[in-house]
Amino acid sequence: MSTELTGTAIDFEAIKAKQRAGWETGDYPRVGNTLQIIAELLVEAADVRAGQAVLDVACGQGNVALAAARRFATATGVDYAVNLLEQGRERAAAEHLDVTFLEGDAEKLPVPDAAFDLVGSTVGVMFAPDHQRAADELVRVTKPGGKIALASWTPTGMIGDLFRTVGKWAPPPAGVKPATLWGDQEHLSSLFGDRVEWVGLTKREYVFRYHSPEHFSDWFRQYYGPITRLAGTLSDQDLAAFAADLAEVPRGFNQADDGTVAAHAEYLEAVGIRR
Repeated sequence: MSTELTGTAIDFEAIKAKQRAGWETGDYPRVGNTLQIIAELLVEAADVRAGQAVLDVACGQGNVALAAARRFATATGVDYAVNLLEQGRERAAAEHLDVTFLEGDAEKLPVPDAAFDLVGSTVGVMFAPDHQRAADELVRVTKPGGKIALASWTPTGMIGDLFRTVGKWAPPPAGVKPATLWGDQEHLSSLFGDRVEWVGLTKREYVFRYHSPEHFSDWFRQYYGPITRLAGTLSDQDLAAFAADLAEVPRGFNQADDGTVAAHAEYLEAVGIRR
C-alpha cells in the first residue's frame, strides 16, 4: 500500500478508503466465521448479561454481536464494509437472532455517547489506522462502569508474521502504527490511560486448522480481502512467490504432525472497566 500523506500529516481518510476496498474484495466471512470461538470466549470473559446493550465495533460479519445476542443481550454491529454487514444480517436471520447492523467508521461511530454496557471487538478495531481516535471512540460510547472487551492479534504471534510477510509485498502506509500493537499491553495503556481499568489481560491462542500450508495460502488469497486485492495486482511469477511466502507462515507455528495445519496464533484478550 502506498503512503498517503497530506503535507506532513497522515491522510487517514485516504488510507481507510483503501482499507474498505480491501475488505470489500474477496469474501472475508469465509475466514472470519472460523474465528467465532474468539468472540464466544470474549463475551464470556466480559460476563455479558441478558438485556445489556452491546456494541460490536468493526464487526465484519458480526461475531461479537451474534455471541452477545445468543446470550439475550441487545446487540448492535458497526462496520464500514457493507458486504460484510449483509452477511452479518444473513447469519443473524439464520439463527433467529435480533441484531442491528449499522454502516459506520470505527473512528466515527454512528451511536450516542455512553450508550452501551459493553463495547467489544474481535480482531476488528485493531485495523483502524488512527489508533488513538478509535480508542477514544470506544471510551465515548461506553457507559461509565461499563466494559470494553477486545481480542487483538499480538505482534509476536503467527498473524504478526503474516502481516510482516504481506508487508514485504505491499509496505504499509508510512507513519501508521501496526495493527498488532493492540495486542500489546503497554500500547493499550498508552491509548486508554486512566479512562479504563483493565481487569483481565489474557494471552490466548486461536488454532488455524487447514488441510495444508498450501491450503492456508490459497484460502487467504481467495477470501481474505486485503490479501485477495494484493494478489490481484501481481504478475504470475510474483503471485507464485507470494503464495509460497504465505504458505511458510503457518509452518513456523504448526503443531500438527499429519501433514495438516494446526497453527497456534496468539492474541490478547483484554477486558476493562470504563471509569
